[in-house]
Amino acid sequence: MNAQKSSLHHRIQSGAQAGDWSDIYFAFQVARLGTLSAAAEVLDVHHSTVLRRINLLEKRLKTKLFHRHARGYSPTEAGKLLLQVATQTQEEFDRLMGQLSGIDEQLTGSLIVTTVNSYASVLIPLLAEFQELHPGIRIEFVADPRIFKLEYGEAHVSVRPGAKPKDPDHVVQPLKSVPYTLYASHKYIERFGRMKSREDIEGHRFVATVTPFNNVPAMAWLNKHVPEDQIYHRSSDFVSMMHAAESGLGIAAISCWLGDRTNQLTRLIEPQEEWESPLWLITHRDIHRTPKVQALTGFLKQRVPQL
Repeated sequence: MNAQKSSLHHRIQSGAQAGDWSDIYFAFQVARLGTLSAAAEVLDVHHSTVLRRINLLEKRLKTKLFHRHARGYSPTEAGKLLLQVATQTQEEFDRLMGQLSGIDEQLTGSLIVTTVNSYASVLIPLLAEFQELHPGIRIEFVADPRIFKLEYGEAHVSVRPGAKPKDPDHVVQPLKSVPYTLYASHKYIERFGRMKSREDIEGHRFVATVTPFNNVPAMAWLNKHVPEDQIYHRSSDFVSMMHAAESGLGIAAISCWLGDRTNQLTRLIEPQEEWESPLWLITHRDIHRTPKVQALTGFLKQRVPQL
């Protein structure tokens, strides 16, 4: 008997794979309710459609699922197996729907947050604060210069410097204007002296980036005004450029968020207003209103301007 049931089970699965799962659902309703008309009412179709789908399924399975009689349809051995398996599947489906229902309304689950690596040292402590307030939320933090595709779920919240993003599907909010200035190490100052102003370029060495990053005003100034023969070292990003400046290789134009966090660098001039870089908080409109995204963006809008 167990071998027979196993064979029937396999044939039902094979039939479903060969056809359409909705046919199984039609048969499940007939087995559950006992008549074509009752099943048709639940399925919101004509009873002839139910009959046609049952006949097609039995043909594919090469077995009878029901005994037809005057009072309606009663399941055969195969039909009883189908009813058993389909009932279990329906219960699992109902549990899944219960778990999914309102999941976006809960302050639980994961949030992917992305920014450039030069802002990681500032944002990670804030995200730690946020997770203390909302322990049910798991943060996945990605520091990467790449622009993530929010519409594909690559990230939920993006914190980006530079020009204001223009994607019409993005919700873009200003966070802060980040100050920039010129920094050098104590070792460099002992050897080459301090710059008296940003025009005091002659005789100094500078650290720059491999990619121009002209979207950052301080780098645009450096690329325009510092002669190539005074660029002593180039790094791939601002964090590496900071480390090069710490090593005494030259003067770096970096954010005060970076430069002021190390005791190995000194500001050479005051932060320049025209060098400030706007920082944007970006989400996709499809998830912008979900509570956990609102919780994080609200927290960042409160805390980041205080820095």
